[in-house]
Amino acid sequence: MRDIMGMMGKVKEMQAKMEKMQAEIAALEVEGRSGGGLVIVRMTGKGDLKGLKIDPSLFKEDEVEILEDLIVAAHKDAKDKAEAVMAEKTKEMTAGLPIPPGMKLPF
Repeated sequence: MRDIMGMMGKVKEMQAKMEKMQAEIAALEVEGRSGGGLVIVRMTGKGDLKGLKIDPSLFKEDEVEILEDLIVAAHKDAKDKAEAVMAEKTKEMTAGLPIPPGMKLPF
C-alpha cells in the first residue's frame, strides 16, 4: 500500500511539473529565419504566429513564388526551434522516469 501512495505522490508531482512546463511553452517565443534573414517569422511555443518581417527587396512581382517559399521555410525553422525547446524541457522533466523511447510528452 505504501508503494501506491508513493506512486500517487509522484503522479501529482509530475502533473504539477507538466502544467508548469505547458505554461512555459505557451510563453515561449521563437524566431525562424530563411533566405539569410530576408524573411523572419516569430511564433509561440504552441505554434501561434506572432509576427512576420519581409525584406522589401523581395517585393518584386516576378518573385512571388520565392517569397512564398521563404515564408514557409521561416515558419518551419521557427516550429523546429519550438519543438526542440519543448523536447529538451520534456527530457529534463522526465529524467529518470521509465518512459518508452519515442513517446512524446505532453500528449
